[in-house]
Amino acid sequence: MGTDQLIPVVDEGLGNSAYLLDLGDRRALAVDPSRDLRAVYGAVARRGLRVAYAAETHLHADFVSGARQLHADYDATILASAAGDRLFGHVRLGDGDEVDLGGLTLRALQTPGHTPEHLSYLILDGSIEVGVFTGGSLIVGAAARTDLIGSEYTVELARAQYASLRRLATLPDPTAVWPTHGAGSFCSAPPGAERVSTIGREKATNPLLGAPDEDTFVARLLGSLGSYPTYFAHLAEVNRRGPGLLDPDATLAELTAAQTWRLLADGAVLVDVRPVHDYAAGHVPGALSIPLRDQFATWLGWLLTPGTPVVVVRNPDQDPADIVWPAFAIGFEQIRGELAGGVAGWTAEGGLLRHNRLLAPDQVDAGSVVDVRQDSEYEAAHIPGARHVELGDLTRRAADLPAAPTG
Repeated sequence: MGTDQLIPVVDEGLGNSAYLLDLGDRRALAVDPSRDLRAVYGAVARRGLRVAYAAETHLHADFVSGARQLHADYDATILASAAGDRLFGHVRLGDGDEVDLGGLTLRALQTPGHTPEHLSYLILDGSIEVGVFTGGSLIVGAAARTDLIGSEYTVELARAQYASLRRLATLPDPTAVWPTHGAGSFCSAPPGAERVSTIGREKATNPLLGAPDEDTFVARLLGSLGSYPTYFAHLAEVNRRGPGLLDPDATLAELTAAQTWRLLADGAVLVDVRPVHDYAAGHVPGALSIPLRDQFATWLGWLLTPGTPVVVVRNPDQDPADIVWPAFAIGFEQIRGELAGGVAGWTAEGGLLRHNRLLAPDQVDAGSVVDVRQDSEYEAAHIPGARHVELGDLTRRAADLPAAPTG
């Protein structure tokens, strides 16, 4: 197998990597593709490939799987764990089962821990272990979290994760490690970690593989866990049942100010994706600011309840596809459209705007600062006297904050 046959498809926002493996005959294996398939389609088109297989390592909590869409678009065969009990057509794999990819062989390895039904996929070229798609089992410098299906299972799954990592560590040292979760993933990875590795390197450097015993491993793994977006609670079930298929040309419908008013009155939320300085200069009253950047989908899913109707406000130079597809990737399908003309369209129809001051560091009163960053960021460094409430917790804990202007 040549080194150019593996094509990583990195989602910087969710901190994940999907993979395309060129099988050498214009067919490809896709591993853990998300529902936002734009980069996958681009890579396939550039190399003249057809996706013949779509493999899922586990029931994902952080994104909606694109495997069913690949089946619809390319007639791709879906490969997944039999223990996942998925409710759509797929090849059900158990420990040791193999799939002939035509020159290469995929072997399923049962590696529970991140989820109970988790599989890793070992790729063999003849009898040579080339690499292993480890999903949320062994990742670069760590292992993925074990607390996503309920606190009552966290320790049990951490002990399963210990056994799974030990099993993977028995592979030859040169075997490539291709994880799904990487730096920036709330499924847990060290900040700044590289996205691929080898078994030998992980044995030498991964502190979890260096744990002297199971109890130490469990303590280290659980001690690294922080908060995670609320939408994680329901996506695994969406993926088990099978997400719906999407229109590849989906975009934002234009809505007048009057139509927007009616939707907001019926419970929709106006999401302003413009840069912070634009929002501060003038925004529709009540609009939620989630700037369009790599982490847009994460915060959309964390701050809004799934199923909430959404109307978007954007600048003309912001691509609607960069709003719609990341939202679809986390299961947010109730985007009703966008405010036609943006903020200018709103004021043209008589709508009022609100404004926020942006303060320079020397203008900040530390006693009025609310630090909404993650716990780990706050603990690393913060403004003395700042109150700390993670942004995802802000609504629940708003009563704990003073009824006064804050920064």
